[in-house]
Amino acid sequence: MLSNFFKGILIGAGAILPGISSGVLCVVFGLYENLLNSVLGFFKNIRKNFKFLFPICTGALLGVLIFSKILNYMLYAYPIQTKSTFVGLILSTVPSLIKDINKKKKFKLHYLLYLFGALLLGILATFLENKIPVLSSAKFNYLYLIFCGFMMSIGIVVPGVSSTIILMLLGVYSTYLTSVSSLYLPILIPIAIGLAIGSLFFMKITKYCLDNFYAETFYTIVGFTLGSILVIWPEFTPDLSGVFSFLCMMIGPIVAILNKF
Repeated sequence: MLSNFFKGILIGAGAILPGISSGVLCVVFGLYENLLNSVLGFFKNIRKNFKFLFPICTGALLGVLIFSKILNYMLYAYPIQTKSTFVGLILSTVPSLIKDINKKKKFKLHYLLYLFGALLLGILATFLENKIPVLSSAKFNYLYLIFCGFMMSIGIVVPGVSSTIILMLLGVYSTYLTSVSSLYLPILIPIAIGLAIGSLFFMKITKYCLDNFYAETFYTIVGFTLGSILVIWPEFTPDLSGVFSFLCMMIGPIVAILNKF
């Protein structure tokens, strides 16, 4: 329980990292599949699911409220070192993820098509995110905002899919950021309604895919996860700062080893 609490803190704090979704960090810590099952089957075993979800959700909330400010400062003061730490964390867990997948389903060569296909889509999404202009409008009707929240949920549920690019494509990104900073409920409430509906919907689809196409689905998730790294890939410099950044990247393998205990 304590381990899940600390993982929740990192998920909450790390989710503010540009381009990295909470789903990616859930995959990194090996919680993604269990979270899906616990949320969708909550009422089947309330006590067990509450015991699993409570420390993660509590830790994530604490991470957002407290450590996100620290992380924001670190991104401002030490951007390369901070990004290096997260890149190392993600890269170091991919081999163990693939190993776990192959334990449940014997490896087949065509699984790599799903991985590389999702990786290419992740790279394309990164490219689009840098090219799409941020549109804004003062007027959106409630049904459209609910739809935006529904589509935004894809970026919450599917690891490696950025909610940012979805909101940019829909033209509400600027309005959404302004509403969050000012807690403007007429915008946030319909988005939250769509987000809740969409999260349950896409969770059910993802669970169906895992139940029926386990290896293919997880190789796709791993591909999206690797693609998302490009958003935060640091620019190393050939000096002392670059050496320190490389050392920060080594924190990832250490955490991955500790995560096994």
